[in-house]
Amino acid sequence: MAPTEPGPDSAPAAPSAAPTAPAPDHVAAIQAEWRRERPDLDVSPQAVIGRLHRLAGWLTEELCLVYGRYGLGEGEFDVLAALRRAGAPFERAPGELAAHTMVTTGAMTKRIDRLERAGLVTRRRSEADGRGRVVALTEAGRRLFDEAFTAHMRNEHRLLGVLTAEEAAALEGLLTTWQRRLDDTGTPTTGAADR
Repeated sequence: MAPTEPGPDSAPAAPSAAPTAPAPDHVAAIQAEWRRERPDLDVSPQAVIGRLHRLAGWLTEELCLVYGRYGLGEGEFDVLAALRRAGAPFERAPGELAAHTMVTTGAMTKRIDRLERAGLVTRRRSEADGRGRVVALTEAGRRLFDEAFTAHMRNEHRLLGVLTAEEAAALEGLLTTWQRRLDDTGTPTTGAADR
């Protein structure tokens, strides 16, 4: 059957809408202001570092929501993670924990105190060195952490799920390269430990 010709009373076909550019985000708006105020400076690094900084803050909030459901702060979660990763008997020296979680020994002592009061870890003298101490997960601590870590990984999958597998792999590669090069220059890195 032949297509019918539009009659004189037919409405003209609507033109196809041209794709619109996304509105500038917060970082782009900040860059535009700086380009106006300080045209002598190249503010292009903000496009990467500014967005990473904002993402880091937002991701930390999202991760801490899950920790909080288990009565844990970010620091306590890091300590329990370092102990659990050690494997049975799930113990490490306080200095080793501080190194794994990238905090001072003073900050680590406070975290261990809180966890010990909650019955999630114990402290004892080291059998290898009578002057040293060892921190170990209790059975209650291991059970709680295993449950919390399962929820944590589910949460991380959710947060990363807005990217395709290819995008996530590309981002992982870029971040790994950047971190390795900064490490090679001796640039100090601080922040949460690998969980």
